[in-house]
Amino acid sequence: MSQHDTLSDRVEAQLRAVRDPQADLSVFEAGFVEDIAVDDGAVTIETDLTSLDGDTGTEVVQAMLRAADDVDGVESVHVERTTPSAADRASVAAFDHVVAVASAKGGVGKSTVAANLACALAAANDVALFDADVHGPNVPSLLEVSGPIHSSDEGDPLPVRTGGMDVMSVGLMEDGAPLAWRGAMAHDAVDDLFATTAWRNDDVLVVDLPPGTGDVVLTTLQEVPVDGVCVVTTPFHAAVSDTARTVELFRDNGVPVLGTVVNMAEYVCDCCGEPNALFAEDALGDLDAPVLAEVPFTKSLQGTPRPGDVPAAVADLGAAVSEALETAGTVSVPESAVDIRGRPPAERKERVREAFQALGSGDEFTLVSDRDPTPVGAFLGRLADAPREAFDPFEVRRATPEDWVLETVRP
Repeated sequence: MSQHDTLSDRVEAQLRAVRDPQADLSVFEAGFVEDIAVDDGAVTIETDLTSLDGDTGTEVVQAMLRAADDVDGVESVHVERTTPSAADRASVAAFDHVVAVASAKGGVGKSTVAANLACALAAANDVALFDADVHGPNVPSLLEVSGPIHSSDEGDPLPVRTGGMDVMSVGLMEDGAPLAWRGAMAHDAVDDLFATTAWRNDDVLVVDLPPGTGDVVLTTLQEVPVDGVCVVTTPFHAAVSDTARTVELFRDNGVPVLGTVVNMAEYVCDCCGEPNALFAEDALGDLDAPVLAEVPFTKSLQGTPRPGDVPAAVADLGAAVSEALETAGTVSVPESAVDIRGRPPAERKERVREAFQALGSGDEFTLVSDRDPTPVGAFLGRLADAPREAFDPFEVRRATPEDWVLETVRP
């Protein structure tokens, strides 16, 4: 170092050796150091550490104090934490995609899937994770992040950060206190956080919803611009049955369902390496939604997920969700499909008649409708002069909240 370097230059050079322990960046690269002021031998370092949890922020402050104190000519060091403005931060509406993670009941691993999904998506996106499970906010413990939550100059809460990912949770604000909020109070708490949190990232927001389909869940899905929901279940028949009803309820409320995540699908024996089913009965056929991933019960998923560093099964889930987001709200059918959406009753019937009568035996028939087309089966039977049982397969699925698809083959 040149003898002409100022004390400020020497302090800055020393501080560049201090790293953000979560992102492995220098405190300058991470944007923590706002300014360095030197008055004779007194050094003041202005920092913005609001993106770090409390323990990590304290660790970084102590490292900066030690580094600056080792510089010749420094007589005293003070680290002053600044309060940033929310002017350059994003609201919920600014996110490119919002993905909700839901479950019909607790205990199926919903929060674990939500945290891991957010970390998987963070490999290629600037991701934020919102823990809306107001009665059981487990995201902070799953990711090993903690408060306190700081506020901007405007009073907006600022998320904590881990590995470059934003995290906000009621659990961070309550500091581990038990939450016994009821309907309106719980909804208001979640709604306020949604409306006011000043996010740094704005690519993908993952929302961990409370289990079930109560007021907080349905109101959140209606008020927040959700691109799609992933529903978590186990393969157990009772859980799948409840999940199937939950999927329909979401669709009835206009929420696109990206698909289901089957958690604890199997485990691999440590001794013999053979996969084993955890549940005796596999009832996934009851789900009217695509399976995005079947996640095994494994020790790797019981650890702490890190943004961009997740087990292979979770990485596959992230890829499946990204792909599903690209087609959310659209219907994938062959070009030959008969589309009767928005048509008057007489025209609907005539379109079906013309298309079906033009088919030969064994030809596929696909119908797209804006209402349940199951009753069309009887009409097709009369056209083919065949009983309903002769149509094999005969499948009706709800592709989006507004679109139904009927697929069959002419006898």
